[in-house]
Amino acid sequence: MTDTAPHPRHRHAAGSAVAILRGGTGEHVEAVVTTLVEAGVRAVELTTNTPGWREGIARTVERHGSGVAVGVGTVMEPGQVDEAAALGATFAVSPHTDPAIGERAHALGLGWYPGAATPSEIVRAWQLGARAVKVFPAAQLGGPAFLRQVLAPLDFVDVVPTGGIGIDDVRDYLAAGAVAVGLGSPLVGDALVTGDLASLRERATRLVAEITR
Repeated sequence: MTDTAPHPRHRHAAGSAVAILRGGTGEHVEAVVTTLVEAGVRAVELTTNTPGWREGIARTVERHGSGVAVGVGTVMEPGQVDEAAALGATFAVSPHTDPAIGERAHALGLGWYPGAATPSEIVRAWQLGARAVKVFPAAQLGGPAFLRQVLAPLDFVDVVPTGGIGIDDVRDYLAAGAVAVGLGSPLVGDALVTGDLASLRERATRLVAEITR
């Protein structure tokens, strides 16, 4: 597609926060996902550089079903979209914009969240059919102030800023025009390594309180 008007498939409907699980040993993935979901997080992204990401997607879909949007992150080639779709994932995220990945996601019915930084990259990703554009790395690009400036002329684009966003920053990004935010280590902490679910639960509960108050 080449127009800039919102297309019916451009619709993020998984809540205002996407929890990004990256790294660890793979041992604690299921417990971390369950803790996040119990706290009220409704979208979880397991990256392809997380040990056990395939099993994590499958178990999350099996346990939580349609109540949670489950995605695959750090997608670098279309074959990873195939794998994730077969396991029940509903969206695919990349740090970059690769039309081949987008085409595969569209063909399989997955939402596509490509990474982009500049206005030109953001518009191009949207034109290629992104469900929402992952503005990355958001904090290093200038945070909510950058997002507000970019979305002044590009208010037809849905964006999910990701990268360096803390729990206390979430409301500022949403107020700047984001449809959701992606949070990795500021939310997950070391839970994937140590299995510290108590601290994770506290952070997740605080996150949900921030986006619902």
